Amino acid sequence: MPSSPAPSSVPPRKAVTVVLDPGHNGGNAGRPGVINAPVPAGRGQTKPCNTTGTATGRGYPEHAFTWDVAQRTGALLSAQGVRVVYTRTDDSGVGPCVNERAAIGNRAGADAVVSIHADGSTAAGARGFHVAYSSPPLNAAQGEPSLELARALRSGMAAGGFPVSNYLGSDGLAPRNDLAGLNLSDRPAVLVECGNMRNAVDAALMSTVDGRQRYAAAVASAVISYLAHYAGF
Repeated sequence: MPSSPAPSSVPPRKAVTVVLDPGHNGGNAGRPGVINAPVPAGRGQTKPCNTTGTATGRGYPEHAFTWDVAQRTGALLSAQGVRVVYTRTDDSGVGPCVNERAAIGNRAGADAVVSIHADGSTAAGARGFHVAYSSPPLNAAQGEPSLELARALRSGMAAGGFPVSNYLGSDGLAPRNDLAGLNLSDRPAVLVECGNMRNAVDAALMSTVDGRQRYAAAVASAVISYLAHYAGF
């Protein structure tokens, strides 16, 4: 009679879902009529559907950076048993609009939503990351859960060796009331500007495979830490 396998001593992890939102899209520049159309942005405001994003001085675009980092982050999270949902499926399409990106997270019942971006400030010496969250909050998820997610991202990025922004926010955190993806979310949600693409030092790191893997590792580590502490993962 075959023996039964010994029961595992490690309990299965709770099922969790993370939505990764890589900013912009590769086809946006070719469809200005679509991406410039106004859509709801929360707080009674409208914003353009989407934008083209920024680029490094050498022409490496934000949409390509965010897509690659999101894919790398998702692979790391999936390896830990996290269900990962992306707001776009390639880097050659158009949109989706910012309100639809928020809706994707809401429909997924996400335990965490992380929008991945890079900034384009031309201020002299401006570099470093910052994490935005909706403030003042419009619902419970935008309150303490989103603030804790923002703090986790700040800690993860700092632990990954990335400098805190020296030009925006305070100690790496930036409360915002004008970002549609955050205003319209009813899940814990943040937006991380991984660095400034117009800064030569930040841009050099963003433009390399190793650099993008470092960003992904920092984001994934932060998300896992948040899930462990606040989502029972």
